[in-house]
Amino acid sequence: MSLYAIGDLHLHYGSVLKAPSQLHDPIWKKHEEKLRKNCLKMITNEDTLVLVGDHSWGKNLSQCEPDFAYIRALPGKKILTRGNHDMFWDAKKTAELNTRFSPELFFLQDNFNVYQDFALVGTKGYTFEGPFYLDGRRRIIGWDEEAEAHAKKLVEREAVRLRTSFEAARAAGFQKFVMFLHYPPTNILQERSVFTDMAEEYGACKVIYAHCHGQSRFYDSIHGEYRGVTYQLVSGDFLRWKSMKILD
Repeated sequence: MSLYAIGDLHLHYGSVLKAPSQLHDPIWKKHEEKLRKNCLKMITNEDTLVLVGDHSWGKNLSQCEPDFAYIRALPGKKILTRGNHDMFWDAKKTAELNTRFSPELFFLQDNFNVYQDFALVGTKGYTFEGPFYLDGRRRIIGWDEEAEAHAKKLVEREAVRLRTSFEAARAAGFQKFVMFLHYPPTNILQERSVFTDMAEEYGACKVIYAHCHGQSRFYDSIHGEYRGVTYQLVSGDFLRWKSMKILD
């Protein structure tokens, strides 16, 4: 039995695809079939697969239904976190999603799930991604302060949701945690954030995130061990559509 993760599937079986990278970048050509074949080789029905946000381009549940059918057919227990493109998912209605799709899918938001003696906690997260202003050598010399102020409000909201997830797991008696975010835990300017601080506060052994896809974005945030926590990027194109094993 193992725990796996991958993010940014961006499925579009029931909706119109408009993203330039998915239309033109070779790594996205038939990516759904690549992922399906790799999952069938690597993952069994005794394993757990966490899908770390941006599941579907569908704007509502009706458009997403073919994408959910694809996800249901993947092996293992499926846990989903919310991504910035998941328009079908109203954070206030997560309980309704869990009622509707149980037991095949579990939606991780303001709650937790379990893998062995670990609590799986998470939220969408957020980070300020610019716009940044560059000099002639492409060094950052400033940024949009109004956009940064708005981002801080979203970060604060997501931090509250993440703490709710941690506290629910702690109240249930869990002391070991794996933390999932869709957005990276820091932006390219930061060494720490409220999310890295919370991972350290609760003693999370790993922080798993996605969102950074496209070759130029893979290293926008932390990789590897930092202040006692291991950070791992699991965007699908970064992993070349092979889910990453998180725990045995």
